[in-house]
Amino acid sequence: MVLNTIATICPAVFIAAPASGQGKTTLTAGLARLYRQHGLQVQVFKTGPDFLDPLILERASGATVYNLDLWMGGAAHCQALLYQAALTADVIVVEGAMGLYDGHPSGAELAAQFALPVMCVIDAHAMAQTFAAIAWGLVNFQPGLTVAGVLANRVGSANHVALLTDALPESVRLLAAIRRDAALELPHRHLGLWQAEEITDLDARLDRIAAVLANTALVDLPPTVTFHPPPPALQTEVTSALRGVRIAIAHDRAFAFIYPANLDVLRAAGAELVNFSPLTDQTLPPCDAVYLPGGYPELYLRELAANQALIAALRAHHAANKPLLAECGGLLYTLTSLAAVHNEPIELLNLLPGHAQMQPRLVNLGLHEVTLPEGTLRGHTFHHSRSTVALAPLAQSTPQRPGASPESVWRIQRLTASYLHLYFPSNPDAAVRLFLP
Repeated sequence: MVLNTIATICPAVFIAAPASGQGKTTLTAGLARLYRQHGLQVQVFKTGPDFLDPLILERASGATVYNLDLWMGGAAHCQALLYQAALTADVIVVEGAMGLYDGHPSGAELAAQFALPVMCVIDAHAMAQTFAAIAWGLVNFQPGLTVAGVLANRVGSANHVALLTDALPESVRLLAAIRRDAALELPHRHLGLWQAEEITDLDARLDRIAAVLANTALVDLPPTVTFHPPPPALQTEVTSALRGVRIAIAHDRAFAFIYPANLDVLRAAGAELVNFSPLTDQTLPPCDAVYLPGGYPELYLRELAANQALIAALRAHHAANKPLLAECGGLLYTLTSLAAVHNEPIELLNLLPGHAQMQPRLVNLGLHEVTLPEGTLRGHTFHHSRSTVALAPLAQSTPQRPGASPESVWRIQRLTASYLHLYFPSNPDAAVRLFLP
């Protein structure tokens, strides 16, 4: 294998905000669609652990959206993803998570590490001169950031824009001011945005956002950034431990939360991947292992429970002592029963002896590390349910944030189940061992 040692350049921008809900995803998607309409190959990344925003951004850009997280994947892994993108893309757009300085490592740390120019999106609704104070604070709080400018979102009028920019220092450039328009918004539910396939007019919305941005300075490409190749350790050949192994992956409206990088790790190890739908498929594809990722099983409880043929097939797979990894929504599916908020429980796979109830509020959130017999992996948790399992856990995760609640990992035969969404690139060898026949 020939190692890449030459740096490459590519226009790039990091889209940030002072908080969640400012419109980052909407405007990132619109910008990606705008560049795509101009015939450019666009590579979008999402900062931090997230499954829903990337589905929207993938539709907008026409390319798979990968996650960048300095803790889950490490700096060298992020560097490799950005470098590979810069080799083929005409422009790179990175969407931040929450506020620019939230979390550790924060989006600001990622942007600074790779010299990505930062554009700050600020929801200016019900705001006047304070806009300038927030904008100035965002770009000056941490020295060393490269600043592309700011964008005022959800403004009311030309007079409103004037109020917003009266006190804006010359060093902070206003790139665009976007009017309030419900037609440009993207629908949300308890875990975040709707899935892309659920928004029937998504492409029309993306086109409308792109049309609005086409009348701003954002139509021009962002500054060029130099991207360096990853260290040699990340450019070596991977083992082919899964060659000849067929992994069936649940993928439909109920199960769609999976990192594209996880699939890359499995393919790189030689696995053949095939999708199936617990909602509609009556049979499990011939396979050596099963992967039940996260999703929204709570929204489709009756449909999942009614598919007894597929339930029987999964039970037979487990009884045959074949590998089965279940994450978050996948964990809920493997339990004896699951109940929506204030509803009666509905029986599901009954592979793991336990019950879960959806909660009206978030139960746990954060980055975690866990040591399993296969090795130590990193990932994240984000769920609105509480589970009671009549089984001693195989392991307990260690939260990255001190004082946060750990997550249990349970194992029965070859079933490994947890609320954790594991990030396979954090330890590819350990991830591969979870699926070895």
